[in-house]
Amino acid sequence: MTAAAAAAPSSFVEVPDDLDQFNTWAMQQRWSDGLPLVPPTEKRVDAMLAHTDRDRDQVVARIPPRWAEASVEKIAVNAVMAGCEPQHLPIVIAAIVALSHPTVNLYGLLATTHPCSTMVMVNGPLAAQTGIHAGAGLFGPGFRANAAIGRAVRLALQNIGGAYPGEGDRSTLGGPAKFSFCFAENEAESPWAPYHVERGFDRADSTITVVGAEAPQNIEDHVSLAPRELLGTFAWTIASIGANNAYCRWSDLFVGICPDHARILAGHHLTKRDVQEYIFHGARIPYGRWKGRALDGVNPRPAWIDALDDDQGVPMVDDPADVHVVVVGGPGLHSCWIPTFGVCRSHTALITRAGGGAARSLQDFVR
Repeated sequence: MTAAAAAAPSSFVEVPDDLDQFNTWAMQQRWSDGLPLVPPTEKRVDAMLAHTDRDRDQVVARIPPRWAEASVEKIAVNAVMAGCEPQHLPIVIAAIVALSHPTVNLYGLLATTHPCSTMVMVNGPLAAQTGIHAGAGLFGPGFRANAAIGRAVRLALQNIGGAYPGEGDRSTLGGPAKFSFCFAENEAESPWAPYHVERGFDRADSTITVVGAEAPQNIEDHVSLAPRELLGTFAWTIASIGANNAYCRWSDLFVGICPDHARILAGHHLTKRDVQEYIFHGARIPYGRWKGRALDGVNPRPAWIDALDDDQGVPMVDDPADVHVVVVGGPGLHSCWIPTFGVCRSHTALITRAGGGAARSLQDFVR
């Protein structure tokens, strides 16, 4: 989608003044995710748009399954309804653009019966400037930026793209991460370089990483003090026969390591690459248990898998680089792994101004 593309202006509709009546009406119109919405009045939408340097009618993406035009203004409307502060809008726009990258397979992850959501991770200075939380409880309640930005992304997919549960979104069970799934890496407490720096960006840059993913799954280890034991806990937890990653060869996954676990590993001189290598080699399912179950035969697979002996392991991903390691959370010995939809790959993009240059401050978005 080019910067010159423009959408028709949004239309105005008469809605009830009473907040309760408005939310009842919004549910009837299928604008809502089931939680109360903030009415997107002209004043609120204009205040939101004052925090982007993009034209309000610029189309930044087409969102499946309708392949509808996602203009800046329409994204702003959904950001207002989600409870975003105006400074959050550039992050929501960046997430929608990133989700439109072909490798993410947005149509597939919306149309699937799998319970995946759209994970949004922010790195760099803009994460802190917009209040995106990276520490204790980051995946849960209590943090407006995390909750509202993730919710705005989901509302845009539903209200612009038509990903309504049971229709455009065919997920059998759904999941709590479909309400909102946005967080930042805990760069301040990480013993390693930030994720976006490892991906080739400058430390002063801000990036957004998106993928179709399940909610985080806990990895608890309060005992291990050495890499072999601790990473063994990680590997055996991740080697899950019920996860799409076990059968979808063109996939990646995320491992969220808490600061306390990260310090144990770094204290033994392990790098992130060492962690990736261990999980790649250790998180494997014996072929005798893998075959004939779950998604065996549903997706194409390389011939070497069928040449394995029953006790040889099938890896959860095809390359150590497909294990994305990030530091998240606060005190305590709980880490996590984030399974993905599998028929997709994550995408990391620079958060930019309208002209394409790197945005390193919220002031870069003010006209």
